[in-house]
Amino acid sequence: MAQVASAQPLVSIRRVSKRYPGVLAVDDVSLDLFAGEVHGLVGENGAGKSTLIKLLAGAIARDQGEILVRGRPAELRHVWEAKRLGLAFIHQELNLIPYFTAVENIFLGHAYPRRRWGGVDWRRLRMHAQKVLEQLGADIPLDLPVSRLSPGQQTLVSIAHALAADADLIVMDEPTASLTDQEIEHLFAVIRTLQQRGVGVLYISHRLAEIFAITQRITVMRNGRVVTTQPTAAVTERDLVQWMTGRTVDTIYPPRSPATQTPLLTVAGLSGHFCRDISFTLHRGEVLGVAGLIGSGRSELLRMLFGAAPVLAGSIHLHGERGAQPIRPRSPAEAYRLGLALAPEERRSQGLVLTRPIYENTTLTFLRNFARSGWLLDRRREIDATVQLGARLGLRSRSPRQPVAQLSGGNQQKVVFARALAGEVRVLLLDEPTRGVDVGAKQDIYRIIRDLTAQGVGVLLVSSELPEVLGLAHRLIVLREGRQVATLDADAVGEEEVLAYCFGVGATQAP
Repeated sequence: MAQVASAQPLVSIRRVSKRYPGVLAVDDVSLDLFAGEVHGLVGENGAGKSTLIKLLAGAIARDQGEILVRGRPAELRHVWEAKRLGLAFIHQELNLIPYFTAVENIFLGHAYPRRRWGGVDWRRLRMHAQKVLEQLGADIPLDLPVSRLSPGQQTLVSIAHALAADADLIVMDEPTASLTDQEIEHLFAVIRTLQQRGVGVLYISHRLAEIFAITQRITVMRNGRVVTTQPTAAVTERDLVQWMTGRTVDTIYPPRSPATQTPLLTVAGLSGHFCRDISFTLHRGEVLGVAGLIGSGRSELLRMLFGAAPVLAGSIHLHGERGAQPIRPRSPAEAYRLGLALAPEERRSQGLVLTRPIYENTTLTFLRNFARSGWLLDRRREIDATVQLGARLGLRSRSPRQPVAQLSGGNQQKVVFARALAGEVRVLLLDEPTRGVDVGAKQDIYRIIRDLTAQGVGVLLVSSELPEVLGLAHRLIVLREGRQVATLDADAVGEEEVLAYCFGVGATQAP
């Protein structure tokens, strides 16, 4: 590991505070960031991490305190000033222009190379972009609009934009949320190379294993304040969880309720554009995990079941009091009526109307249930139902009228759950249900899943975090390149065996 390059911090944050109406988001925070060091910043959603980053980026103004860059006071009144001082930022919500190409986004805001007659030298620009991407070990189509790239590729474009700035400090906020394991290893290799060049990195992640793998020191925030800063080698995961949440954690995953042997959903030979010949049975009260690499067809499978992607072949049967009924949802609305609900992978772009209040997002798919005289909405009933669901899910908010955009990631995810549960859900389809949420919110979501299965709901769970799949699921199926390659008992396998199926290395099984 690289050592701290000098005694003087590259960036010093001194007793900085930021207050919003009714909330002290950052409270008297001090933090030193050194050249050649990867410094981890952890805390629950709402702990003040994002506000601190915005203050450092010049996106918002601090109320008190000072920020020093290379020992000199920096006002940081604008994002351009932060860039001029050598600070680059990779935000959790990627700042990309969807209709620009990857090349254009990588060098957005940077000086473009010019030809002698004044036009942009696109050939040199493409060569520069390719060189930056090679540092990441990334192979990305340079001339495609980024809207046509996968979430993982979009993240790599955002990282490449920061690298192209040749910054002295790079702040990375959840940079691996959409990356494959291989892409994460490439990113870590790039970070280590940056360390050797003397670049400092402030690394924010809810994935504690990454914090331990890549950082030299860790700062923990809770309720807007710094709890402690410690050398990474001197702390344990249990220490971090306790400092972040203020409570001890005996176990991350609650005990499984035994699944029944009563079939709930049977899928046979299901095929779509990106997956083929998938077959399984989901039982009442069961969590069935879906493992596989990004691009293996996991999300496509859920979207087909939910009526959001076309089914080209195969059958789906929903079991009930009248036996097994064939279904073929042709829209999400039809899937909801049948008792299937989806929590999508990208909650902000696919699952929520961020500018609207919590209660509208909760009742959105079941407005007919809250109508008077067949067409007039009963707002009081909507709000009452939202309050009841919020209490059931542990949703923390000022009021059901609060805009969803103002909630933390974990509470936004609970709103997605609340909408699914506003109707009579029988099968819950979960696509990365804990992506970008803190450890405390993860435990709340795990408890919600356990409570639902105890009531007989069947859960189909897609997650890129194998410990999560193995910790929650009774069984799991593994997809590789759109095909089902294994069906496994979660108690009988480990991460290594599941990964072997995912990569097609060694392990073989007839599904």
